[in-house]
Amino acid sequence: MALQKSTEVNGGICDGTCAAANARTHAGVDAGTSPTGTAEKRIKALLTYPPGAVGKPITYSLVRQFDLWINILHAEIAADKAGRLIMDILGDASDIDRGLAFLEDEGIEYEILNGSALWDEDRCVHCGACTAVCPSHALTLDKNDWSLAFDREKCYLCRLCTRACPVGAMSTPI
Repeated sequence: MALQKSTEVNGGICDGTCAAANARTHAGVDAGTSPTGTAEKRIKALLTYPPGAVGKPITYSLVRQFDLWINILHAEIAADKAGRLIMDILGDASDIDRGLAFLEDEGIEYEILNGSALWDEDRCVHCGACTAVCPSHALTLDKNDWSLAFDREKCYLCRLCTRACPVGAMSTPI
C-alpha cells in the first residue's frame, strides 16, 4: 500500500485510487488481509492536538511513514489553539500500532472510538437541535412527521449532539 502521490478527497487522503480507498473505508471493514498478506484492521480515533502541534503534518506522516489509509471524518482545528480530529485509520495492524506510538511521541493524545452516540428516544422531544450540528447526517428529521431518525452506522461519535440537545437525550459511551 505504498502511496506515491497523496491527494485529499472527501476529507480523506488517497493515492489516486480513491474509489477503492473509500469503498474499503466505508464498507465497515474492521479486520481483514492486506495486499501483502498481513493482518489489516480499521479503527476510528479522536486525536487531540495541543496548541502548537496543529501546524505539524501529522496526517501526511501517518500516510507516508506508516502506510496508513486515512479518512478525516470531522475536524476542529485552528492555528495556535488545541484541535480535535476524528478519523478512520485503515492499515496493517502493526503499522497502526506504530502510527499511534508516533502520535504519542508528537504529543498528540488519541482515543479509540467504538460504537456511536446513544439516543434516549423516550426523553427526546424531536426538536431537531442535534441535526443542525451533526456533521455526518446520522441525525435527521423525517420530512413527513418531523420525528427524529438516528442512523448509528453514520455516527462519527464527535459528541456535538450531546452538547446541542436541550433535554439530554443524546449521550456517548465514552
